[in-house]
Amino acid sequence: QVQLVESGGGLVQPGGSLRLSCVVSGFSSDLYSIGWFRQAPGKEREGLSCINSSDGRTYYSDSVKGRFTISRDNAKNTVYLQMNVLKSEDTAVYYCAADPLGQFRQCVISSGDQYDYWGQGTQVTVSS
Repeated sequence: QVQLVESGGGLVQPGGSLRLSCVVSGFSSDLYSIGWFRQAPGKEREGLSCINSSDGRTYYSDSVKGRFTISRDNAKNTVYLQMNVLKSEDTAVYYCAADPLGQFRQCVISSGDQYDYWGQGTQVTVSS
């Protein structure tokens, strides 16, 4: 059974950092592309970053480029999202998601439609 579990969220002051983890089970994480998304109250889901399973290439939205870094540790079946210089507008529930066809296509963050498996989410609150 495929499962994704996020952790690492919490309360942080503006300008601070957090590292989110997405532990995958039921499959080998290097076979799937992984994306990170977030959803704030009253807002649509937003794609933030993804990492290809085929070549490790990474993609970022303009809103997080230069502040967030996605990485994977295949030995631990874990994908990370390092978030620096956090802003109040980064407050949201953060989700990781897996694309089971990641070996055959580029990951995308413009839509979550490619991702068949989703974690339960972890809350990130940026506030002083």
